[in-house]
Amino acid sequence: MSVTPFKDLPLADRKRAWNGAAAEKRVRRWASAQDTPNSKYRQAHVWYDGQHKDEFTAYKLLIADVIEGELTVVPRGVMAAAAVMQGSRGGVNLPEADITRARNHLAKYYKKMGDDAPWQ
Repeated sequence: MSVTPFKDLPLADRKRAWNGAAAEKRVRRWASAQDTPNSKYRQAHVWYDGQHKDEFTAYKLLIADVIEGELTVVPRGVMAAAAVMQGSRGGVNLPEADITRARNHLAKYYKKMGDDAPWQ
């Protein structure tokens, strides 16, 4: 189990709408990960199950989309992932040891947006 390393990806405009399902499709295409996930696909997520990294269902907390050909973090995606970390939509089932690290990852993007993460 693993939290994806922080990549300091560029941020989209704060007003940009977030559609996780559409972003997922664009990220798969951008990463050339139509059949199985790969390291490029992994960069768009905060967490993945390293024991099942060849399965799409092993990846959680998508925060990025492909904008003008570049993987870009979408603020509303970060906010959606943070809400899930706080229990929204049924929460997320992560190993206890990874929860703080996943929150720290998201908090770095909140800081980049000029905000504090909800748990801070």
